[in-house]
Amino acid sequence: MSSTVTSSFRRPHDHFEPQDTDPQTQRRLRGQLEQIDYTAFASNTAVIAQVVGKSDSGKFQRMAVAAAMARARWVAEAVAMTEGGAAITAEQTARLATLRAAYEELAEVYEAMRRMVERGYLTYSNPMVTEGGNLVPRE
Repeated sequence: MSSTVTSSFRRPHDHFEPQDTDPQTQRRLRGQLEQIDYTAFASNTAVIAQVVGKSDSGKFQRMAVAAAMARARWVAEAVAMTEGGAAITAEQTARLATLRAAYEELAEVYEAMRRMVERGYLTYSNPMVTEGGNLVPRE
């Protein structure tokens, strides 16, 4: 028997949702909520643009490479620790945890940047093209 384990992160949905309101009140409430959502969107757009600037394929590639390097260091370290066949020490376990945390943080940042582009908070331009599997500047 096989099983598949999946994981997803969801924020709890804890907004108050009145059930028994008249249509006019519901329309007014939806309008207010749209204003709130737009305010959050405009705030995110302004702040993220100021702090992060524009994104491009180069920034995404550097972030992806950093995450890949962190993952590779984490796995390579674990492989090296287990080559002798001895149990790993508490210090080695702590080192692996540190390396894993670095990888996970970089992977989360990559995903956060992607969500920022997807939601329109961060502008994206592509000054690079793919040539033979590598990103190179456009001519």
